[in-house]
Amino acid sequence: MSTNLDIIRAHYAASDAGDLEGMLAPLADDARWTEMEGFPCAGTYVGPDAVRENVFARIAAEWTTYTATITELVDGGDVIIGLGTYAGTHRATGESFSARVAHVWRLAGGKVVAFEQFTDTLLVARATHSF
Repeated sequence: MSTNLDIIRAHYAASDAGDLEGMLAPLADDARWTEMEGFPCAGTYVGPDAVRENVFARIAAEWTTYTATITELVDGGDVIIGLGTYAGTHRATGESFSARVAHVWRLAGGKVVAFEQFTDTLLVARATHSF
């Protein structure tokens, strides 16, 4: 049986491989995914389909490159923290950014039930010229 840490580690491995289905696989049908206010796709989305459409499809459409490089995972049992760096180049402006990020994952019964992102949204806004 996979631990919660293993589940989140597999999500990030899928992200590194460009495997969107693998990234969404651990989400419960009613998982609440929150992108920080001030981030281009800010809001709370419920369920894998809403996350696909409102987060990952938007990132793919708006950025020529976009990475989430997670360098540390903190195992809190039912809460896993991912720490790392976002980087990307905005399609419309050609501007790039790099910003530290923290992800808070909450799991129950082997599924992600909540995700919350924390990052420096001003750095992202400068790249998109949306400030």
